[in-house]
Amino acid sequence: MDTGSTAWMLASTALVCLMVPGLALFYGGMVAAKSVLNMIMMTFGSVALVGCIWVLYGYSASFGDSIGGAGLLGDVTEYLGLNGIMADDPKAVIPLSVFAAFQALFAALTAALICGAISDRIKFGAWMAFTGIWVTLVYLPVAHWVFAFDGKGVTGGWIVNKLGAIDFAGGTAVHINSGAAALAMILVLGKRIGWRKETKGGERPHNLPLVMLGAGLLWFGWFGFNGGSALTAGNAASVVVLNTFTATCSAMLGWLLVEKLRDGHSTTLGAASGAIAGLVAITPSCGAVSPVGALALGAIGGAVCALAVGLKYRFGYDDSLDVVGIHLVGGLTGTLLVGVLATSDAPNGVDGLLYGGGLSLLGKQAVGAFAVLLYSFAVTWIIAVVLDKTMGLRVRPEVEEGGIDVHLHAESAYDLLHAVPAESVRGTVSTTT
Repeated sequence: MDTGSTAWMLASTALVCLMVPGLALFYGGMVAAKSVLNMIMMTFGSVALVGCIWVLYGYSASFGDSIGGAGLLGDVTEYLGLNGIMADDPKAVIPLSVFAAFQALFAALTAALICGAISDRIKFGAWMAFTGIWVTLVYLPVAHWVFAFDGKGVTGGWIVNKLGAIDFAGGTAVHINSGAAALAMILVLGKRIGWRKETKGGERPHNLPLVMLGAGLLWFGWFGFNGGSALTAGNAASVVVLNTFTATCSAMLGWLLVEKLRDGHSTTLGAASGAIAGLVAITPSCGAVSPVGALALGAIGGAVCALAVGLKYRFGYDDSLDVVGIHLVGGLTGTLLVGVLATSDAPNGVDGLLYGGGLSLLGKQAVGAFAVLLYSFAVTWIIAVVLDKTMGLRVRPEVEEGGIDVHLHAESAYDLLHAVPAESVRGTVSTTT
């Protein structure tokens, strides 16, 4: 065992785990005060459920030997219940147990990303049922396609091995996958009541400091998300961490510039969203580009995503927290730009179009990206329709308008009435009267 690499992977796993509350706060701050707890509950609930599925059969379906050698799905029985991964293998660089924990968080966060697109209107029980089915039918096969490398006597996924597309840390398996699924769910679930009306639709973020805190935690955790995907503590992880930081900085500036030119002002929400857009875009390409390439990729990703979030108003789909505009579009942007900006000097060691590599890599990136997009969208749409016809996805109109936190969870995020002495409340009322 390489103890240094093992320590790095343990630390990276902890960093990625911090992205769970980061995502919950990022999403929670962007919704109305009456639904912030539901947003947090959907995030943590999906993580808890996926963690259990991962132990039972998820890891095996993703990283087991490909069934029939087709590269479509891993052998579900090979590591059933994570059987056999606790043994100390002297030939391994890192223990399988830490790799399994690291990848469990990838699966959990991918599912959790979807809930931001459908806030304020889905039943909590229906969301949990959807999460379990979606991870099983969509995430696990796609993770096998993208993350399962061929090994000695082992056949992995078709995108990474047969196609040869580059996705260092999950631009396809995580971001395009969740973004396409979010779009399918939006179309089945429908718009919020009073959408685009500030007084009813709950479109205005209720707590921007919470959004910025969540974005900061996500940025911090993303160093483990991308850097840990190198699986060793060495030069590759170091380059990836540098590129991750660089692209995020330029993406934030790119988003803010678009805001300034389009709207006349740059916003706090735009800064947070731009940072996340940069993190999404650099995820597939962090091991393929130079630091200058990361700057360019981040700036392009931030600007493109800032423009893409407005598409929901043009085409009329209610993407509550811009999951489609940031994760689907940002994932596509970063994945495709690998074919343009990749350099053989980077850890992946492949040249893109601008470095004399021709169009071959760009073609591979496009095939991988759109294969995941189409599969995820189609299967998610079927899952959503079946659940809607059976158990029902949407809460009652009175629940949506009255506040989903109180009706579904019997709680309120801000108990302001009891936070102020009754005498003060009465005095304020009499004075203003």
